Amino acid sequence: MNPRMQELRRLGQSVWCDNISRTMIDSGELDRLIASGVTGVTSNPTIFMKAITGGRAYDRLLDPLRESAASDLDAYEALVLPDIRDAADRLRPVYDRTDGVDGYVSLEVNPHLAGDTRGTIEQARRLHREVARPNLMIKVPATPEGLPAIETLLGEGISVNVTLIFSLDMYERVMQAYIAGLQRLAAGGGDASRVASVASFFVSRVDSLVDKRLDALKKAGQAVDELFGRAAIANAKLAYAAFQRVFQGSGAFAALRARGARVQRPLWASTSTKNPAYRDTIYVDELIGAETVNTLPPATIEAFLDHGAPALSLERGLEEASRTLKRLAALGIDMDEVTDTLRIEGVKLFADSFDELLANIAGKRRVAARV
Repeated sequence: MNPRMQELRRLGQSVWCDNISRTMIDSGELDRLIASGVTGVTSNPTIFMKAITGGRAYDRLLDPLRESAASDLDAYEALVLPDIRDAADRLRPVYDRTDGVDGYVSLEVNPHLAGDTRGTIEQARRLHREVARPNLMIKVPATPEGLPAIETLLGEGISVNVTLIFSLDMYERVMQAYIAGLQRLAAGGGDASRVASVASFFVSRVDSLVDKRLDALKKAGQAVDELFGRAAIANAKLAYAAFQRVFQGSGAFAALRARGARVQRPLWASTSTKNPAYRDTIYVDELIGAETVNTLPPATIEAFLDHGAPALSLERGLEEASRTLKRLAALGIDMDEVTDTLRIEGVKLFADSFDELLANIAGKRRVAARV
């Protein structure tokens, strides 16, 4: 295992890979990443759109469907679910070795269901049955309609990756949904110790939008240079402080912890560096803490393996993080507005990618049918 990965593990952070494709599995790339210390895989509609539309690796899997009455949505699942099952099988030894702490692969529900509680629950249940792997996490977006779905699914013993979290307020609601779901599971006689969840807090997108607002202020003559690239990490540090308060104290989670329940680990997502002026491992080096996960795209994994700086960093500079957000507010940059905008944009981005993917599958099926 890479020494930097070893140090991260010692510090209590897991690294997952934010990518999946048939080529990645068949070529042995996923196995190589696992050998280097990667302990999980996350996917989303944009990742699958790029994988399936970006080459011909999936075309042979479409052949049986070219004259089938199956819908394009059915065809999508026929392409995607084998990837999820195979990745879960590759990660099963990690899952067993860590007693279910790591070794997960995440699959997102249809992003068009982000505003549909019942539809999310029904699809999540079906995907959970069809993948049929204990180390599957169903991804559900942190929308107002997603929260009751998250609680219901956890209450049924289904592990959940809560995605598209941007705001501290929503994160508080996500943690409470997790606790409520485990309470429901325990009350029904279920084993709360066998359910896992992560809360995927998106990072770099926060800087992208806040920096855009700061740039406008700078052009108007404001002295804001020292605030560029500071909002996302400050937001994440405060989220980690909230995690510690909720899960490490003597509050509502304490009784569940006594029954073996796991904490819902914060997962740092969107951690590739969007601004080339920032170092390529900034959203890794600055977000290291115990009982956390960082899901990284392959290029960021390779950068960290080469020159990352593993050291406990999440608990450093908490007061400065609070001051950063207060300074932004004083400048008129409302973080609630920023994070609401990002959540709406995030849901739309995934929905657009999903639609693009289905359109590509439909086109390939039409071409195959004419051959």
